Parts: sequence; C-alpha cells; structure tokens
Amino acid sequence: MSGLVLKLSPKERVLVNGAVIENGDRRSRLSIITPGANILRLRDAIHPEEAKTPVRRVCYAVQLILSGDTDPEELKLPLLRQIEELSQVFTDPDSRHHLEEATTSVIAGQHYKCLKALRALLPREDRLFAAARN
Repeated sequence: MSGLVLKLSPKERVLVNGAVIENGDRRSRLSIITPGANILRLRDAIHPEEAKTPVRRVCYAVQLILSGDTDPEELKLPLLRQIEELSQVFTDPDSRHHLEEATTSVIAGQHYKCLKALRALLPREDRLFAAARN
C-alpha cells in the first residue's frame, strides 16, 4: 500500500481536507491512500506569528498548501526559490541533503515530505541565530 502513513498519539489532532480530526485514547495509525488529500498534523503546525525566520517562513508556506489554503502550483516556484536561498546558508552535507529532499518533494507534489525535510533544519537554524546573538 502506498500513500502517507500517519502515526497518531492519543488525542492528537490532524487536519484532513479542512476538517480537524482528533484521535481517540489510544495510539493509532492511519493510511491515507487518496492522492492529493490536504493533510496537516496540527502538532507540526507553525502559527503565522511564529513564522519569523527563513526556515519557518518556508515551512509555513508549505503548511498553507497542506491545509488547502493555497494552490500548490501557484506556490511552486516561490517555494523552490526560497529553498534555493536556504541552500546559501545551510552548506553542510546533511543540510544539503534535507534541502535536496525538500526540492524534489516540491517538484513531485509531495508537500508533507517537503515539510518533514524542512523541519529537520529548524534546530540548526535556531543554533545559528543563538550563535549570532552571542
């Protein structure tokens, strides 16, 4: 079976095609087999006021696609440009791997995979900003 597999904790919420769904009292696993479904795990969601750094802004843009609030084709080129700009800062091999995965995912229309790759850069971005403050 292909598609997205969500592993949900008890009481965890997920947004599916505009509807908020809350898991029950036990861990569960959902297989999303419908291509093109808009899905966003709410624990991964970045609120607009939190999108103040370059990586968080790109994550937020991808999140808007996953929530169904933005047309993926309309945001495709701007996302690719933003990811390219991130590659000017994140030059280590591991970060490059995540950025390549994000780029490939945007091109393939796999936005959840893109968000996952970009979220891996958040701790690195936090360290860069912390080091710049010191």
